[in-house]
Amino acid sequence: MVEYLKLGKYSLGVGDRFARQAQAQLGACMAAAEHGVEVVPVWNKSNREHAIIGSGPAATRAAADAAVKALGWLGAYHVDADHIGLHTVDRFVPYADFYTIDVADWIGRPADAAAIAAFARKHPELVGEVAVPGIEAPFHISPGELMRIAGRYLLAVHEAGKVHRHLARVKHAGRFITEVSLDETNAAQTPVELLVILAALADEAIPVQTIAPKFTGRFNKGVDYVGHVPDFEREFTHDLCVVAFAVKQYQLPPSLKLSVHSGSDKFSLYRPIRRALQRFDAGVHLKTAGTTWLEELIGLAEGGGKGLSLAKEIYAQALADVEALCAPYAAVIDIDRQKLPAADVVARWSGEQFAAALRHDPANPAFNPHLRQLLHVGYKVAASMGPRYLHALAECEACVSRNVTDNLFQRHLKPLFLNGA
Repeated sequence: MVEYLKLGKYSLGVGDRFARQAQAQLGACMAAAEHGVEVVPVWNKSNREHAIIGSGPAATRAAADAAVKALGWLGAYHVDADHIGLHTVDRFVPYADFYTIDVADWIGRPADAAAIAAFARKHPELVGEVAVPGIEAPFHISPGELMRIAGRYLLAVHEAGKVHRHLARVKHAGRFITEVSLDETNAAQTPVELLVILAALADEAIPVQTIAPKFTGRFNKGVDYVGHVPDFEREFTHDLCVVAFAVKQYQLPPSLKLSVHSGSDKFSLYRPIRRALQRFDAGVHLKTAGTTWLEELIGLAEGGGKGLSLAKEIYAQALADVEALCAPYAAVIDIDRQKLPAADVVARWSGEQFAAALRHDPANPAFNPHLRQLLHVGYKVAASMGPRYLHALAECEACVSRNVTDNLFQRHLKPLFLNGA
């Protein structure tokens, strides 16, 4: 396997859309370290987000470096070029050391018949009974099933290989971490499919350290998991076993682990994930991108005055633009518009009422998941305000920072990684 920069066992993908909360986010990782658990922060931002905000990868790197310096963080940290492809990666090269190669658009495109046949010939071990330690029953894979899986995923894996080889040419291979993302597609990958995909990634000599499959159930933006939790736990556990098996079978990096995308606020899954990680002594990469922006709004609301007025204005504009804002995210949000409060109702709320409706606390009867999802995708409204929004964040910095840190530590890191949580 080629050279690579090693990623720590536990890592947290944090989104900072306006590049103002890196210190507050790092504070959560420092709190975890004080409790004896090292969680590596990975600041991630996609090309699409940069385009909407009007920012660039240099700003993400600068914010991360400044936070690390200001707080004296001595652990590892990374900057992720999130959801990149061959045509978007180059602008990230000077600044990112973690690359999430998104190949979802290539899944299902038919691979060349000769390439499929060659893959099948190279991997006779994937035909018949395949026993994976930790999984009760062996897989039974017919030649036809192997060909079907290869036909569905091989072109996507080849595309990942192209991106990785390009990166290795323009950025020394030992200076970056590679993730392969398969999650933004319609159908979940089975553990058998994941095994075949990992074999194909090894054939491409990609030192993949995080793999992001699509899991069963719905991973809606900013709210809890929708699905049958025991089914997810079984699937996640089997995927962990497949990853461990593939590492040994195909000489993939020992640091390879699952990456859970749209993992933010999937509170009902944290205990099952934690049980599985402890059972197999495995690592995980959890992406919580997006929740920080909502914590900024909560902080503005709790700050009162101009901050609260701006938060209400953002909601009113998001409500007016609901069609346009929701369209790109239709597959990952479920909003009942009848349950969105009218703008004139929200205009009369106190800061505490606004925060209670937005903060993800299912035990609070005031929590409104429909409002939360709308504001989650409504960051474009704040982006259009430019310096006005950033000035408000600066004025409410203490309140915003407290919410950002508490959210990441109390609601994410603590239940997922700390004993007794």
